[in-house]
Amino acid sequence: MKILIIEDDHTLAGEISSALVRWGYDTVIAAEFDNLLEEFIRSRPQLVLMDINLPFYDGFYWCAKIRQISKAPVLYISSRGGDGDKIMAMAQGGDDYVEKPFHLELLKAKIQAMLRRAYEYKVKEQIFLGGDLHFDWNQQTFYQGDREISLTKSERMVFAKLAEERPDVVSREDLMMVLWETDEYVSDGTLTTLVSRLRSRLRTQCGQEIIGTRKGQGYYLL
Repeated sequence: MKILIIEDDHTLAGEISSALVRWGYDTVIAAEFDNLLEEFIRSRPQLVLMDINLPFYDGFYWCAKIRQISKAPVLYISSRGGDGDKIMAMAQGGDDYVEKPFHLELLKAKIQAMLRRAYEYKVKEQIFLGGDLHFDWNQQTFYQGDREISLTKSERMVFAKLAEERPDVVSREDLMMVLWETDEYVSDGTLTTLVSRLRSRLRTQCGQEIIGTRKGQGYYLL
């Protein structure tokens, strides 16, 4: 899951980003406060942390703009704790509100709850692998952003098993059992060739290693 941090206090934005990364999220810290809608479109986050007091236009304005094109949850983080501000935040399409200063654990709990409400059903269908990579479970299709990474039937089956068990290691025996369900004969050497070809294809198209090897145990998604 990617979170866009819209906060003009660079120190606070960095602290929040570091905490989110520790918790397993990808983060983008907004920099172009005169065109935050473009930042949102470019980063395509699953959640936005939005300050209210911002250069050029306030957080209420940008939340309303985001809400015109996306249903991604918006969590306000602001020192403005009046009821009027909270009412305005919700009226402009915000989903929750945290007053500064706040404990990071409270922020974590709020984020988890919001993502669970917004994506609980979707996450069962989409397995997010970090960055802009995800696997569509229903279609058994691997994507980088909106671009489908073409895989053969056997490669899709192997990748689906690795995605299902991520971050655990999948043994070679388990992968061979998955492939045997296709009624195709799969030898130990065939599996080695298949995984090698799949790893090479993903490395070429995604520009990074996707599949790792645990010697003597099996394979896993990085």
